[in-house]
Amino acid sequence: MTRNITVAVDSQLLKKVRKIAVDKETTVTGLIREYLETLVLREDSVKKEIISELSALLDRSEAVVGDQKWTRDDLHDTIP
Repeated sequence: MTRNITVAVDSQLLKKVRKIAVDKETTVTGLIREYLETLVLREDSVKKEIISELSALLDRSEAVVGDQKWTRDDLHDTIP
């Protein structure tokens, strides 16, 4: 389902964007849609890369997570 949005743009900027759209044989809406799709794909790719790197780091780690349960007092206990 597509939704409409309203965007306020400086008139000179809009004029330039319309020329770009004509050169690319598309519309301003098409340019915006393409940009937003590219933005989402890029962000998804970055998130996947970060998760992959963290997963690899965890796999290489020798840290052991046990059954320790921490209380609020344990976490906020100060060392004299």
